[in-house]
Amino acid sequence: MVSPGPGRCLGGRAGVPGLWQLAGAPRSSLGLEQFREVKKKIKKIIIESLKSPGLGFMGSRCRRGAGSSYWERRHRGEQGSPAGTMLALQLKEKEEEEEEEEEEEDAPPSCPLTPCVPPPAAFLGDIALDEEDLRLFQVERVVDLAHRTITRLPTNSSGTPRSPSRPHSSYLGGGKTRAHPLPILSGSPQARSRGRQRARSRRAATSRPERVWPDGVIPYVISGNFSGSQRAIFRQAMRHWEKHTCVTFLERNDEDSYIVFTYRPCGCCSYVGRRGGGPQAISIGKNCDKFGIVVHELGHVIGFWHEHTRPDRDDHVSIVRENIQPGQEYNFLKMEPEEVESLGETYDFDSIMHYARNTFSRGIFLDTILPKYDVNGVRPAIGQRTRLSKGDIAQARKLYRCPSCGETLQDSQGNFSSPQFPNGYSAHMHCVWRISVTPGEKIILNFTTLDLYRSRLCWYDYVEVRDGFWRKATLRGRFCGNKLPEPIVSTDSRLWVEFRSSSNWVGKGFFAVYEAICGGDVKKDNGHIQSPNYPDDYRPSKVCVWKITVSEGFHVGLTFQSFEIERHDSCAYDYLEIRDGSSEASSLIGRYCGYDKPDDIKSTSNKLWMKFVSDGSINKAGFAVNFFKEVDECSRPNNGGCEQRCVNTLGSYKCACDPGYELASDKRRCEAACGGFLTKLNGSITSPGWPKEYPPNKNCIWQLVAPTQYRISLQFDFFETEGNDVCKYDFVEVRSGLTADSKLHGKFCGAEKPDVITSQYNNMRIEFKSDNTVSKKGFKAHFFSDKDECSKNNGGCQHECLNSFGSYECQCRSGFVLHDNKHDCKEAGCNHKVTSTSGTITSPNWPDKYPSKKECTWAISTTAGHRVKLTFTELDIEAQQECTYDHLEVYNGKDAKAPVLGRFCGAKEPDPIISSGNKMFLKFVSDNSVQKKGFEATHSTVCGGQMRAEVKTKDLYSHAQFGDNNYPGGSDCEWVIMAEEGYGVELIFQTFEIEEEADCGYDYMELFDGYDGTAPRLGRFCGSGVSSGSRGGGEVRAHAASSAPPGGFFGVLNEFQPPVRGGKEAPQCFCASWPQILAPPRDAGGAEHSSPLSWQPPEEIYSAGDSVMIRFHSDDTINKKGFHLRYTSTKFQDTLHTRK
Repeated sequence: MVSPGPGRCLGGRAGVPGLWQLAGAPRSSLGLEQFREVKKKIKKIIIESLKSPGLGFMGSRCRRGAGSSYWERRHRGEQGSPAGTMLALQLKEKEEEEEEEEEEEDAPPSCPLTPCVPPPAAFLGDIALDEEDLRLFQVERVVDLAHRTITRLPTNSSGTPRSPSRPHSSYLGGGKTRAHPLPILSGSPQARSRGRQRARSRRAATSRPERVWPDGVIPYVISGNFSGSQRAIFRQAMRHWEKHTCVTFLERNDEDSYIVFTYRPCGCCSYVGRRGGGPQAISIGKNCDKFGIVVHELGHVIGFWHEHTRPDRDDHVSIVRENIQPGQEYNFLKMEPEEVESLGETYDFDSIMHYARNTFSRGIFLDTILPKYDVNGVRPAIGQRTRLSKGDIAQARKLYRCPSCGETLQDSQGNFSSPQFPNGYSAHMHCVWRISVTPGEKIILNFTTLDLYRSRLCWYDYVEVRDGFWRKATLRGRFCGNKLPEPIVSTDSRLWVEFRSSSNWVGKGFFAVYEAICGGDVKKDNGHIQSPNYPDDYRPSKVCVWKITVSEGFHVGLTFQSFEIERHDSCAYDYLEIRDGSSEASSLIGRYCGYDKPDDIKSTSNKLWMKFVSDGSINKAGFAVNFFKEVDECSRPNNGGCEQRCVNTLGSYKCACDPGYELASDKRRCEAACGGFLTKLNGSITSPGWPKEYPPNKNCIWQLVAPTQYRISLQFDFFETEGNDVCKYDFVEVRSGLTADSKLHGKFCGAEKPDVITSQYNNMRIEFKSDNTVSKKGFKAHFFSDKDECSKNNGGCQHECLNSFGSYECQCRSGFVLHDNKHDCKEAGCNHKVTSTSGTITSPNWPDKYPSKKECTWAISTTAGHRVKLTFTELDIEAQQECTYDHLEVYNGKDAKAPVLGRFCGAKEPDPIISSGNKMFLKFVSDNSVQKKGFEATHSTVCGGQMRAEVKTKDLYSHAQFGDNNYPGGSDCEWVIMAEEGYGVELIFQTFEIEEEADCGYDYMELFDGYDGTAPRLGRFCGSGVSSGSRGGGEVRAHAASSAPPGGFFGVLNEFQPPVRGGKEAPQCFCASWPQILAPPRDAGGAEHSSPLSWQPPEEIYSAGDSVMIRFHSDDTINKKGFHLRYTSTKFQDTLHTRK
């Protein structure tokens, strides 16, 4: 959504539009003096409301659940009736009228933000208005809109309006939408002529050129509460607009008007166009930090409104009003033709500024906007948040009057030429090329051909190069004639190249090439350095060297905002190398790669050397780092005032003590403490005062260090401390390592002895702490050490080292494969084929965060006649209502063309999923922003299910591990095999070995001539071998107990057509043959469930109908090999029937 004039705010502040009514505004048009009085009252209300939390752009509760704003409280009646509220306001106004009259007209409310972003003057629903909008809006239109908004709100039990039932971000339902530049002045003749029409949301007005950013230059500031990856998305979205238009986003220097990326309670909201006179907010709230959403919000900043409010929208879309959330109907009002200048562009379904079909819907599957069918009978898609549409680009270029030729070049190298080169150019041409590479890079521009009309001072035809982002940047040269200029090197990351022709002289024109170069000398006290092409993937085979120098007497501090470089254990492929000095010979601070941001870095002098290297293969997003001058407080003569050790931190410092000492209450002096530094292979430690009660207010730290390749184990002999569920008072804390932020093994208290604890490496930290109240006996423990090959450099393993007695083995995480050297791990393809009957599947890099921009698949297949079961043990994927961004999708078949069983994200594990056949396909996708832990799931095999017999022969096995193991005990399986109508099922037994018993009462296979167990039973089989063949309709069922070795049954299923005699079916004749076909080895006549029993099934069995049910059962004692049969669909012939 957007604001009509200056700004917009998602979330639907339905209470705020009543401010006109609170101020006593009439429903009809007001005269000028009346308008001023009403405005004065409104302004008092706004200023008063700003004193309470939650109103205006700095705190408006556009989303529920964050507290009650001034207006929400008034509309709920917490401060009295509307009449009483209005009377209170009027009395307050009368008391303060004389002293505030002039100040209120001129002085804006104070703003506590840095940079100071002023709040809107008022809200109309979700629309933010500034002072100019209040002056220009027709009052009766505003009142009408406010009234309509309030009356459509649902009410509570007392009848007072309440907020919508849930907070809304249009992105959750598919996004928001665009229209056109800015609105006609409400005070214009056209607007006055419509004074009593129903209110409409204003949209486009070229009559307000002050809302267009001069020269298309938009300065910006990104506030400090955003992460490095979020900042990267913002810059990527801005470069997207620059790529396709002639607007320029520039980090603010000293410009008066600029935008501030910030986070407001309204969520995703922004002003439309340039407000002027200071900063204006573009709020990127929770779930808004997606590329397409930021591109959309920047569309508002540039000057666009939503597409669906065009006056001709009813020719293209239908509004389904009954599906709109109560109180949000005004977001779907359209404008009058006199209000809009669409710049000649047709309605754009594909616009990134168009609402999605379910925006502001009562439910995500209910449409609020329905596109009309096109000429092909298809409804166009709307609400995309992927990229600018052709209509978006065309309209932006018209709004900002972009030159007809030229383009924005953002690749690391490229070329461009004058129009029609080398065949000559036309007169009166005007072209602009903007070369923009990533910050930290420079541009080398080289003209390879130049043939322009030559004149004094190159007055007529010329190509001009400027060192910067626009037409007023420093001129590097104006060229004409045919003399090639020297190569030009920019001082920053942008060049402006402009070509003009005014003569009729025909020359070839010009041709130029450019290339981005990275690195260089950086001599300033603070700044920003990025890898080439950041935030997109860096280019292959790049080498960049930066030499940073800050003022004398300071150090260089580095803080990483984002870091993603190809992972390798020794950073042999791509890496960032940092040295403490001015050259490659300086002391090495570190070589970094992978996905974890390096810790803050500080040089020992005012110089720092950085080198980035990429090889020719895998490329990642790279890095972004801030540098600044830093002072070392610990270098002062008094050691920073610390008695023993001074630890410098970026921007500050702290005091510390040697082992065996602890900081006194002044945080500077050190005093003796329990604990100590122990290097013995084994020994014991006790709490202070053991075996008596320990004293209060003690803090003891033991640091145990064993030789390299040893690990330390700690076993408690006695343990008793003050008990608490969260160990808040007295406790013992055990860590692997020597520092307080090392890996935590556990925090223990109470009277229960902890289990044996083994360190990760060759050191262990044990800390005991007591408060000033209850004391207990404490603890006694002993420690011992054991050699571990994995403890030294992880055994040389890049990922996981598995220690064993006398040896070790390296393993890689999911998504990686072990290198030939058996130690390193290489990023592997992410397409997996899984044929095991059971196992575990995890997201890439589990249990660490999965990589960005990853797509992985798992094709799971199991034994024929069995199904795949997927059970989730953990799920942590970026959450979104429709799982649009990161997700795991499960398909009921062999690939992504199969039916979808579910799409999953968030942190709630789904119920187990079972395929209908023996194949299941999984696809995991991550985008380029948020990364989470991922998922872990187990797959197993489930017997039974429905299968279809076809002419092609298929297999059926009694159990999933047929041939490798006997069937398991406690099995109970049922298969239903169906052929198409007019065909029968043929079973051909290949192997049959089931525990033998006279009545087949233990383990058995049963056949039924139909879909289920109520159909006629054809027989129950056990024993070994097969007998003569037979035909019939049936079902196969298998049931097993809990003790059995390898084996089972295996069958083949075919489909056949029932016998036909004299052109007519004769099923009775066929069915009557079953007792003879399945003749048992003993007399077993009688009722259905005492029908023939047989030790061996016939070699071939044919159904009378189009289905067979097979049941297999095993008990918990003896288990055999099982069975294997084949099945097919077959047309039954009389001669075949007679033969069988």
